[in-house]
Amino acid sequence: MYIIQNAFQNILRNRGRNILVAVIIFAVITTSVVALIINNTASGIIDDYKARFGSEVTISPNRQMMQARPAGGGGGAYTTGGRAFIEPISPQQYLAFADSEFLLYTDMSASAMAGCDEHCSDLTAYGAENDAMGGLRMAGMDDESYIMPRFRLIGGEWEDFDSGLRAVDEGRMIEADNECLISWEFAGANRLSVGDSITIGGSSMPDLEGEVQNTYYILTVVGVYDDLTEEDVPGMFASSLMNRRNEILVSFDTLAAPAREGPTGASVSAAYTLKDPSMLASFEAEVRAKGLSGDYAVSTDEDGYNTIVKPLGGLKSITLVFLVVVLILGAIILILLSTISVRERKYEIGVLRAMGLKKSKVALGLLSEVAMITIACLVLGMCAGVLAAQKVSDILLESQIRQIEESNEGNTAFGPSGPVRIGGSAAMGMRIGGPGMGSPAQALKEMDVRLDLATVAQVAAVSLLLAAMASIAGIMHVTKYEPIKILSERN
Repeated sequence: MYIIQNAFQNILRNRGRNILVAVIIFAVITTSVVALIINNTASGIIDDYKARFGSEVTISPNRQMMQARPAGGGGGAYTTGGRAFIEPISPQQYLAFADSEFLLYTDMSASAMAGCDEHCSDLTAYGAENDAMGGLRMAGMDDESYIMPRFRLIGGEWEDFDSGLRAVDEGRMIEADNECLISWEFAGANRLSVGDSITIGGSSMPDLEGEVQNTYYILTVVGVYDDLTEEDVPGMFASSLMNRRNEILVSFDTLAAPAREGPTGASVSAAYTLKDPSMLASFEAEVRAKGLSGDYAVSTDEDGYNTIVKPLGGLKSITLVFLVVVLILGAIILILLSTISVRERKYEIGVLRAMGLKKSKVALGLLSEVAMITIACLVLGMCAGVLAAQKVSDILLESQIRQIEESNEGNTAFGPSGPVRIGGSAAMGMRIGGPGMGSPAQALKEMDVRLDLATVAQVAAVSLLLAAMASIAGIMHVTKYEPIKILSERN
């Protein structure tokens, strides 16, 4: 206790010198708080965008290769009316691509147009009496075995249940393959209830000989859902096929299992997410080996990633360099002040040692003085740093964005903000791309900086380092010399 009391009295007795030390420590802590808050916040945002833009794989047509291809096609392309088209990715390929050790997870869904023939249950599409088209016969579907589609099978898309637009009103959700949910409207049109079994069929696209393959699904109705969605798919013509009340919901594997065996009317949609962005090259090599045509490019949204992350990377570098410079200069100044202070207090230290005070006690007293000053500066510096961090961050970020815009003038980075799904179409219940697809990836205009526990711990570590630097000269003097030598060097 005596050591602490004496240290406090020494701070008051040597106010001028200690105020100078406090100013230096306060300045270093404040700048460290600002730099660490900005650095840690930028690191968190960079990691988040790295995961989102770097891990979500986009499989899209390679337009450069298509444009470079000579007339007449080649590769996986075929021509129609003098124009080149690329061969679409088959459901079997999408399923094969999903079986990869490089993927963290795969978001997959499937859909199929379905109808009834002599092998199916006698089902009526809701609203069919007002459907002038009756059904949809696609071009080339001249085979007599072709099943006219009147409703749709949707496998693995449950967003409407999550958003509250649909809810199971009777029965339960799907728990196994070959179970289905139907709307109240579809159930009423066909006098179906929970527990009934239905058989429906779908036709594949014609092969080279013009023949189609029919697939039949035997489903058990396990639930009836209440539907608050728009009946017709936005932007599509009104028909029973496009009426959402005619959607029969099944599990993904109910549609995918037949597709693994051969061509069916099912269309598969997939969004792949890598375990780590560095695995992109390995994943691309694997899907190429599994049959992905060179007409498709496998990539992540590098442009969108760079547009957002580059300013933050520059901001992070600036604050890190600034922090290192401040710490080095602050440490040098504190060591110099500590050395001068010890030379002035050499006699005081010698007297304390001659009185029998151990070296460790004297060193602890010197360290306590600096620790008290540092703790006070830590509290004040933390408050000042938090208040200044947002303003400094806005200024530095604006400067970084302006420099990047000037260096990339005339270039705009485009990229999807979410995973791209390829296969199927919007009319078949498939999501072609993530939200905002085709819109420019906008750089962050501001960054909301906050003080977190990690930053507090880092600032505390910096403060301890400063306290050690400020008292190191005195401690070395105490431990190096005996009392007689210290007193003899007084003059």
